[in-house]
Amino acid sequence: MLLALWGKYDTLCTIKFIFVKDKEQSTMKETEVYILGGFLGSGKTTLLRNILKQENEAGRKVAVLLNELGSVSVDSGLIDDDVPLKELFGGCICCTIQDKLEVQLHELLTENELEAVYIETTGAAHPVEVLDAIMSPLFAEKLAYKGIITVVDLLRWRDRNQLSPQLRQLLVEQVHHADFILLNKKDLVTEMEAAQLLYSIQALNADAVCLLTEQAEVSIASLQQLKRKQSHQHQELDVNHHLHLSAIVYSFEGAIKQTDFEEWMRNLPDTVYRMKGYVAFTHSQYPYLFQYSYGMPMLMNEMMKMPLNIVIIGENVQKEQLISELKELERKAKN
Repeated sequence: MLLALWGKYDTLCTIKFIFVKDKEQSTMKETEVYILGGFLGSGKTTLLRNILKQENEAGRKVAVLLNELGSVSVDSGLIDDDVPLKELFGGCICCTIQDKLEVQLHELLTENELEAVYIETTGAAHPVEVLDAIMSPLFAEKLAYKGIITVVDLLRWRDRNQLSPQLRQLLVEQVHHADFILLNKKDLVTEMEAAQLLYSIQALNADAVCLLTEQAEVSIASLQQLKRKQSHQHQELDVNHHLHLSAIVYSFEGAIKQTDFEEWMRNLPDTVYRMKGYVAFTHSQYPYLFQYSYGMPMLMNEMMKMPLNIVIIGENVQKEQLISELKELERKAKN
C-alpha cells in the first residue's frame, strides 16, 4: 500500500525498487564513488581516461559506469579491458533508468573488490538527480561518496546565452552543485577571457575547487582530497572541508514512532532535497519503503525484512544535527 504521509499531497508517484540479499550486502567493502559531470562535449571522457591512467599507475582497482543517452556506446572502446565496466543506454540515470543503475552498480560492487567507482554521466544529467540515483539505501553505507567533478567547456560557457533557457539553466545547475570544476579548453580562449570566465563560475559556486585545464589534465591526488580534512600545511589547491552536496547515510537500530517521524520531516530545512530508505515503525511488523522529494514524502509497506537505512541528500546540511535528531526518535520509541 502506497501512502502520502500527510494530506496536503494529492499526487502519488510510482516507486521502483529492487531487493538485495543480506549476505551479498554484507560482503561489500566501502568504495569511493566519484561522479563525472558536465555538458555535452566538455571533455568528461578525456578526464576519465586521464584518471584511469593514473589509477592504473597507482595500482588501485577501480571500475567505470558509463551512461549513454543513445543505444550504442561511443566511449567504451576507449577504456582498457582490465577495468570493470558497466554501461547504461537509452536514457539518463537521473530520471528514466534509475532502477537499471542500481542493479548495475550493485553488480560492480559485488563482483569486484573495488577501491573506487567512476560514474560518467550524460551531458543532460542533473547533479542532484544523479546523486539520488546512485545512493541506494540497500548498499549506500558501503559507499564513500567523494563528490561531483564537473568539466566546463570554456567556449560553451562563454557562449551560454546562445543556448535555450532550459539548457542554459542545466549548465548553471551543473556548475552550482560541483565540488571540483575543470575549466577545460583554456588553450582556445585568451588569458583575459579565461580569467573573466573563471570569475563568473566562482560567482556561482565559491566553494568548489576550480582549475583551468587543457585536455582535462588534473592530478588524481587533487581529486582524492575532496571531503578530506585540511591540514595546516600548504596545499597546492584549496580543498574544502565539506562537499557542496551531502549524502548522509543513517542506519536505524530499531523501530520508531510514525507520528514522531512525520513531525521530524515537517521541520526539515528546504536544503534537504531527497531522502529514501527503509524505516520500521512501532505499529508494523515489517518496515516501510520511504521516499522524500523536495518536501513530498511517501511510504510503501514492505512484506519482508529490509536493511533499516535511509539516505539524506541535501545542500550544506548539518549532518551532526540530523543524526542527533534521528537518534532522538529512536530513544523516544524505546521509552
